[in-house]
Amino acid sequence: MVFITGPRQVGKTYLAKQLMSHFTKPQYLNFDNFTDRRIITDQSWIQNSDLLIFDEIHKMKGWKNYIKGVYDTKQKGQSILVTGSARLETFRQSGDSLAGRYFHHRLNPFSVKELKEQVEPYESVELLIKFGGFPEPLLQALELDENDATIESDRWKKQYYTDLIREDVLEFSRIQEIRVMKTLVEILRNKVGSPLSLNSISNDLQVSPNTIKKYINILESLYIIFRVSPFHKNISRSILKEPKIYFYDSSYVKGDKGIVFENVVAVCLLKHIQYLQDSLGQSTSLHFLKTKDGKEIDFVISKNDIAQNFIEVKLSERQISGSLKYFSERYPNVESIQLIHNMQQEEERKSIKILKAGEWLSGLSA
Repeated sequence: MVFITGPRQVGKTYLAKQLMSHFTKPQYLNFDNFTDRRIITDQSWIQNSDLLIFDEIHKMKGWKNYIKGVYDTKQKGQSILVTGSARLETFRQSGDSLAGRYFHHRLNPFSVKELKEQVEPYESVELLIKFGGFPEPLLQALELDENDATIESDRWKKQYYTDLIREDVLEFSRIQEIRVMKTLVEILRNKVGSPLSLNSISNDLQVSPNTIKKYINILESLYIIFRVSPFHKNISRSILKEPKIYFYDSSYVKGDKGIVFENVVAVCLLKHIQYLQDSLGQSTSLHFLKTKDGKEIDFVISKNDIAQNFIEVKLSERQISGSLKYFSERYPNVESIQLIHNMQQEEERKSIKILKAGEWLSGLSA
């Protein structure tokens, strides 16, 4: 089987229905649909269907045992695709494991790589900064004038996050927690790109750090935010342990354009490393680096726990980051890159590459 997970409205159903065209007798079943739910429960789909698509099946009680049974008794040559908005593994239920029966692929918002055939890399970055990478607001931005696109984007975001907090959070928590969750999201929108102190936030919200940790895990499971952990392997200096938080929707970030741009890069890098993990089986991961004496690098890409790239992100500043210079000199086998959004000419100084952000991002794997 193939499991596809990702944020709401990122395009999972659209992708699934595109894949149907490659099969002779596909059948799409959504657990949220009353008729489809009956067919799922009764297992009364067409038996010679060569592709079964189960959407939002994790909302079904005992879904893991159900899917295992469907897989173990399926017709020869029958393919199964399972999609869901929240991470399927989060809805842990008692029952047999699905290990060895599926591949998991994560679908993320649009990246610069995916937009390269429609707009130039620099313009792609500008669009992602302003509208984020979710299909509906971004594709409207390609068709409408800027003012109308901005209005539609704002309307979409308001409804999207209202629905997420009101409906999906209730899958994980109690209704009285919704107010605190909304406040936490607002706090996180202002803390993108900075190491996250649970103690500080717990003091602001007057709840325990463990409760904040629980809420952040819920927001991660709903694909509202993702966590980037500090890199510490083979780094000799004392490293801070707090993670950084980024939003899947870059346009939802509060802060100056530089912070939003950093979030855009984070989403593109996440998509890149998850593609390498899901499609190629590589042990890649995304981190950042910050020491207790303040030396910081925005992103580190590692493979098999060995740093491959040090990446510093700047909106316009061409002067090489002192931290990047410091770590580049001490770890010469790691490729050091400073990505700049607004620049004319690329160059290389003392093994540090100063590159156009859009061009480099458009060359990633996904």
